[in-house]
Amino acid sequence: MRLAYITAATTAVAALVFLVPLGWGLRSDHREKALSDAALQTATVAGALVAGAGDKGVAAAVEAAGDPVVHTPGLAPSAGGRASAAEIDRAATGAETSTLDVAGGVIRLHPVTANGKSWVIETFVPDAALGENTARDWWLLLGLAVLLVGGSVIVVDRLARGAVDSANNLVEAALAVGDGDLGVRIHPSGPRELAEVGYAFNRMADRLVTSRTDERELVADLSHRLRTPLTALRLDAEALDPDDTQIIDLTAEEVDRRRGIRRIRQAIASLDDEVNQLINTTRQAVAAQVAAASEEGLCDASEVVRERMTFWSALADDQNRQHRVLGAQMRIPVPVARAELAAALDAVLGNVFRYTPQGTAFEVALSRRDGWVALRVDDAGQGIPDPEKALRRGQSQQGSTGLGLDIARRMTQSSGGSVSLDRAAMGGASVVMLIADAEATPKTPSRFGLVGRGPRGRRGQRGS
Repeated sequence: MRLAYITAATTAVAALVFLVPLGWGLRSDHREKALSDAALQTATVAGALVAGAGDKGVAAAVEAAGDPVVHTPGLAPSAGGRASAAEIDRAATGAETSTLDVAGGVIRLHPVTANGKSWVIETFVPDAALGENTARDWWLLLGLAVLLVGGSVIVVDRLARGAVDSANNLVEAALAVGDGDLGVRIHPSGPRELAEVGYAFNRMADRLVTSRTDERELVADLSHRLRTPLTALRLDAEALDPDDTQIIDLTAEEVDRRRGIRRIRQAIASLDDEVNQLINTTRQAVAAQVAAASEEGLCDASEVVRERMTFWSALADDQNRQHRVLGAQMRIPVPVARAELAAALDAVLGNVFRYTPQGTAFEVALSRRDGWVALRVDDAGQGIPDPEKALRRGQSQQGSTGLGLDIARRMTQSSGGSVSLDRAAMGGASVVMLIADAEATPKTPSRFGLVGRGPRGRRGQRGS
């Protein structure tokens, strides 16, 4: 009996060692998920404000995002908000999002500046959302602890050695998870109760990995959302006067102004590098899940194209770019994650807006044949002088990081496809992303690369 008590006490301590850190970890995950959802709502409204949407467009974005509140600094707080005027003004002068505790939850104040105007977007996160499922998790962990201790007491005389070994394995695995190694899994053994705890531990560890993966995908998606306003900002900066200060007869005021223009361009370039780094880091963390192309990874390519073109068309209209979308009316399922396909299309379209003059037309087309889906982006710009070099990671002839086409290439390769460059019938570059068709068996893809461009592309192709 003494051995039973000792074993029970040991098992209880082991349970506390890994269940308490796991419980706090799950609680933190719930809170971070709630704040991440609020950040996504804020990004939707911020995108509309930066894109220059009118009052109706901003109102539609607010409604779609779950009714966050948009404040104008210097004026009275908007109806429905919980922040005071002083807090709004203080948030508007800051460069980062601030989080404040209020009655019933917290609020996120996100400053937005575009076209010489400033706004502060307030998103309220109630306490119920911050602590959602926390009590259930604690009860689950408590139940597992009771089961572990009770089982060890009942069968200790027969399975003492097995129970001790199993408890030691659980302790080691729990400590490894507490140190950040979420890849640790155990082989359930020993008494039935401890084996069940082992299975439960593995499920919880899988759940933590899934939660981390979802957070990284959200970060990557938000990063890609930054590409569009960043492209617009870059185009506006390039339209400013030259920043050369080496001319002798410049006045002091003119030198200061040109230095300010230079700092703006340098800041935009640094921000662009940070966004690229953030995208690469988060995409590498979830590359294995995307490459699996499971049923959960399927998405409708037509729906993604329509959604992203709705977003890009606003900027195209501002720059007087003629554009059209072909073949995106019918459902076309492809075995890639929705976020990955959207990121690849955003990267290619971002290159069109960045490296072709304002007013340059472009076209986005979808087609499917022989088990392949071709997503083609053509423009009427100057083309790509060295397509082979442009497809290599980190290579660019435009002074950028060269990661745009690499994002598209990795997305297509996850389904066995590829990316090809050619001269478009419109006169500029033609980028074709070849993706496996989820509803047909792919045939040899080399012929479909030409089909994706169409007859005009074949007649007009030359070295690009």
